[in-house]
Amino acid sequence: MRGPKVVILGAGSFFFGRPVIWNMAMREALRTGTLALVDTDAETLSTMERLARRVFDHLKVPTRIEASTDRRDVLPGADFVIPSFSHRNAHYRGIDCRIAAKHGVRMCSGDTIGPGGIFRALREIPKLIDMARDVERLCPYAWMINFVNPSTVLGIALAKYAPAVRSFALCDGPHEPYISLRILKTVGVLPQDAQAIPPEVQARLDLALTGVNHFSWIVRLRYDGKDLLPTLRERVAEWSAKERSEAAQQKNALDVHQNAHAKALFNSTYALELMDLFGAFPDCMAHTKEYVPYWQGHGRTPADPAVLSIFDAEDRQRKMDERRAVTRAYADGTRPIEQFISEGGGDHATDIVESMWGGMGKVFRVSTPNRGAVANMPADAYLELACHVDMARVQPLPVGDLPVGVRGLCQRVLDCHEITADAAVACDRSLLLRACALDPIMPNLGDNERMVDELLEAERDGLPDAWYAEPRAGAAGAI
Repeated sequence: MRGPKVVILGAGSFFFGRPVIWNMAMREALRTGTLALVDTDAETLSTMERLARRVFDHLKVPTRIEASTDRRDVLPGADFVIPSFSHRNAHYRGIDCRIAAKHGVRMCSGDTIGPGGIFRALREIPKLIDMARDVERLCPYAWMINFVNPSTVLGIALAKYAPAVRSFALCDGPHEPYISLRILKTVGVLPQDAQAIPPEVQARLDLALTGVNHFSWIVRLRYDGKDLLPTLRERVAEWSAKERSEAAQQKNALDVHQNAHAKALFNSTYALELMDLFGAFPDCMAHTKEYVPYWQGHGRTPADPAVLSIFDAEDRQRKMDERRAVTRAYADGTRPIEQFISEGGGDHATDIVESMWGGMGKVFRVSTPNRGAVANMPADAYLELACHVDMARVQPLPVGDLPVGVRGLCQRVLDCHEITADAAVACDRSLLLRACALDPIMPNLGDNERMVDELLEAERDGLPDAWYAEPRAGAAGAI
């Protein structure tokens, strides 16, 4: 059987570039297809193309390779188009986080919510919509799988402004079956050394995990009919106590933040607080803690370390540079390709592609319109849901109701995300301010306006020129 043609828009992706090459070589349903690499940086594109050729030649697989700095050269005939691009990611996130902190907003990641998420969406959505228009024209039957943050905002933009393109959005975190495996180990259903979920165990598991990407919640966890959320809370409480104990051993709060990665700090402590408040477990706490105002530092003493640590853009850039150096070493032969193959692994997106193309019928967690899966949220709510995904459709599986409270938090985030998408398409400051007013961690209307103006000025080289044109009367009401 012919394998799929998979087009990667942003082949040099920090997270995605190498794993997609590995998966295309290792999966039977994929290796007879075509991998089309696109990157606007010619040097990066050359590195990824050479790496792919080395891997495919070494394994003697028939995977075809296409490469271009112009996506229009390779889009014809595509079955899947996967955007994974990001221009000067660490640079702009650093600007976002520094300016936000100046105005009293702390972000540990800065790319999905708050001013960081909003401004990243303003930078990325115009490019994504242009890509979607090319997909509609050149490969109208392809699936477009967004793998760019803020994932939900960009997914909403595709659904709303490129409705003819078949699309859904994706995050690397909620990757099945690994996420369910982790949960089953945590509550003791499976041993810590388990590598897979036996079918008979899967059949007895009732797991409802949903919400907005990076703001997802376990609202039901049963095994053989027994509620295991209390068991999960016990584990989280143990982890929280360990976090607090380790923090207490530091000389002061500053040392706590200097000695830990921003996204890793106090996640169990924060999760325990949310679990006790809302009766559900926030499963993506490294991001979720940034979606609520509770740990922004308001009302806490300066000596209290349990406030959000701010994203370190310089550290991220160093890690990206180190990973690129390793990738170049694999591509030019300085590192043995056998090591790449033995130590590599696949990725969420092409695992889904494999299942869709091969008709495997697997369930994956993707972001897509709700369509009744969560009974007490709107049909068009763009949620992260367990879905049957095949070449014909994405079908969410029933969840039931979200608890009151969790539902309200999610709806506010979704409203902010949708208006952010509208603002990005219209390049409209009024809509942008409206999105900021809905954002759960933005401080107040005056600071919001000053922060928006400062960010618009600081990021002129990364935003469309339309943001700096004369305001259009009535533009905010046109959406």
